[in-house]
Parts: sequence; C-alpha cells; structure tokens
Amino acid sequence: MAIHEKYIKRCIQLAKNGLGTTYPNPLVGSVIVYDDRIIGEGWHYQAGEPHAEVHAIRSVKDHSLLKDATIYVSLEPCSHYGKTPPCSDLIIEKGIKKVIIGTIDPFSKVSGTGVQKLMNAGCDVIVGVLEKECTALNKRFFTFHKKKRPYIILKWAQTLDHFIAPETRNDRAPIWITNSNSRQWVHKWRAEEQAILVGNQTIIKDNPKLTTRDWPGSNPIRIAIDTSGKIPTDSAIVDKTVSTIIITREEFRKENSKNLTYEVINAREEILHELCTILHKHEIQSIIIEGGTHTIQSFIDENLWDEARVFEGNTTFDNGIKAPILKGNLFSEEKIIDDTLRIYQND
Repeated sequence: MAIHEKYIKRCIQLAKNGLGTTYPNPLVGSVIVYDDRIIGEGWHYQAGEPHAEVHAIRSVKDHSLLKDATIYVSLEPCSHYGKTPPCSDLIIEKGIKKVIIGTIDPFSKVSGTGVQKLMNAGCDVIVGVLEKECTALNKRFFTFHKKKRPYIILKWAQTLDHFIAPETRNDRAPIWITNSNSRQWVHKWRAEEQAILVGNQTIIKDNPKLTTRDWPGSNPIRIAIDTSGKIPTDSAIVDKTVSTIIITREEFRKENSKNLTYEVINAREEILHELCTILHKHEIQSIIIEGGTHTIQSFIDENLWDEARVFEGNTTFDNGIKAPILKGNLFSEEKIIDDTLRIYQND
C-alpha cells in the first residue's frame, strides 16, 4: 500500500496545478507507472479540455508498455460523455489492467460507475488510497455536490486589539490593516476561488473592485447582498467589467445586462440558506465571504462556513468596529512579515 500512496501523492501534487481553472470540474492528477518508474503524468487543466488520465496517457512515449503498466488517479475516472469522452473507456482501450484510485467521484453521473465499468472490462481496481487527502483536494467539488452549496471561505483582517475597521472615516476608501504582501495573498485566493461576496455596507464604505489586480488569473464572480437597494450607482461592483450578481428584493430589482445579473431573494429569515440555493443554481462551487463584521458574523451564526482565513495586522485602532467572533479549529498559523495569518476549519 505504501507504494500506492507514493504515487497518489504525486497525483495530488499534479492536480493542484489546476486550482482556479477547472471549474466546474474537479481537480484531478494522474500518473502511469511501469516497473516502479513513472512513464507518464498529467492533470486536468481546464473545463472542456482533456482530463488528467488523457494527458498522462498521451505523455507516455512507448504505448506498448501500457498493457503492463498501472495508472494512478486521484479521483475516479469518468464514465459518461460530457464535453470530453469517458476516461474509463480510454483506459480500457489502451489495455491498462491495473487502476489505483484515490476516491470515488460524488457527481451523480459518475459516482461508482467508472469503477464498475473498469471492473467489468477485467481491470484490477483499488479504491481508497489516501482517500482523506484526495477528498480534501476537492473540498469545493465535494461540498457542492453533497451539500448543494458552495464551499464557503470567510476572510477578514483585524488589528491586534481585534477591530476590523475604525468607527468613522473621512472618505470612501479602504483602510488597510495588513501589509502589501498579505494583500497580494488575498488576490491570489481570489484567482483560485469561483466567487467573492460582500454586503452593501462594505460597498458603500470601501467601494471595492473585488478583482485580482495584484495576481495573474481570472477574476472571481462578484456577489453583493443588497436587500435594501442602497448600492450607489457609481460603485465599482456595478461597472459591468466583471461578471456580477446582485442579491436583492423584488422592489429593487433592475434589468439584467451583460456581466450584471439581479437575483431576487424572498426569505425574511434564513436569507443565507436561500442565497446558497441561488449560488448553487449558478453552479458556484466556492466563494470567499469578504464583507464586514455583520455579513461575516451572519454566516458564522448560521454555521454556514467551511474555512476561515484571518489576518492579524501589526496595528491597533483602540476603538472601532469589532471583528467577527469565531469558534473553529485552528488548522495553521504563519507569519507574513509582520502580519499573522490563521486558518480555521469548521468540522
């Protein structure tokens, strides 16, 4: 089993190269081993393009070795026709008889059928090697398909005395708590996740762009909760340069246009649960909640969060708006120059 774990670890390493570019598909890595030597490897680059197994098989120089090789893949090979043909069919066609899989695919059109197809074709299939790690790799994909909502990441910055913002300010601009390196980390995260959400008070006070200006990659879908229709018309979030969804009431709904969609929320209570249903409809698998204390605390109080990323800057405000109160399991802690980044998980 240890030898299998070695190669599944490599699959996970490869799969991470696709973070931020494979939505709505999962992250998948694959290696092909012959005589305890990797002869091919690949990962899924982007939705609509070949899957990891295809890239791994194509990278093998001598295809005559495949019939005596073992293919490792972090997630069950697909068994259905989507934008690309089934990977399980390709494995069978190439005569690969041994298949080692990290975990089963939760997507209803696969979910065990890929394994069954391989076994029916006479392949020797082992499932569950580093299953926990392979599931964690696709925490966004698994949460979306199992819980019918996005993987929710809370993010905020607080001072040493636990304030998220001063009580008052002189202009409509953000007041920075963290250093420029920490802010670059945030832009990197934006490129990795599918969407980002704030409340209307953050828009009114800070006028954020919510884009990836300091990191290469795609901008996330911008989402704003504005049930009172107070977002100023000159706000950056409604400039139509990036795909944006405004969550509002029927009386404040406006006509949809390019890159700007209005979704009506009806609930007076449990608003966030209806919000998650709307996000699931838009096939959003992951979202960063980057609003103020009220918005973030609402998600905490409803226990609608999976991960929290909290920066603590090397500064104090003495008074102001208190940071959210969170009870979670500390997963990691690191210094970013004079800032501290703590990541919590909700078990």
